[in-house]
Amino acid sequence: MSERLQPGDVAPAFTLPDADGNEVSLADHKGRKVIVYFYPAALTPGCTKQACDFTDNLDLLAGAGYDVLGISPDQPEKLAKFRDTESLKVTLLADPDKSVLDAYGAYGEKKNYGKTYLGVIRSTIVVDEDGKVEKALYNVRATGHVAKIIKDLGI
Repeated sequence: MSERLQPGDVAPAFTLPDADGNEVSLADHKGRKVIVYFYPAALTPGCTKQACDFTDNLDLLAGAGYDVLGISPDQPEKLAKFRDTESLKVTLLADPDKSVLDAYGAYGEKKNYGKTYLGVIRSTIVVDEDGKVEKALYNVRATGHVAKIIKDLGI
């Protein structure tokens, strides 16, 4: 389990397959700001709400210079079904071995109903044009989170 990222940290580099199996790297977005959000599982209610919120605000975010990448431990095939079922426009990336989730501090101990277990910590990392962490938000709520990011970023 790695440490949580802090503003000013260099965002860990990654290359992951998207829903169609094409490789996408953080480096592909150099010179643009990137919102990297981590979610537990495609096709679940909270994650669907969050992905739809990002999709609904994608034009606004892109117009302000932000690209959006959603990362979960799902396989590309499940991400493709998620994208197609919900008409998502957000780029969804697969991290089945959880290496990127771990590098970003988005995988670790969670508590639910008094039980402690390892899982995906719903998190959002905003990376600036130079690849540094601008904001690191952990244990975020699926509902209302995108509106909060837009407000916090002054968009």
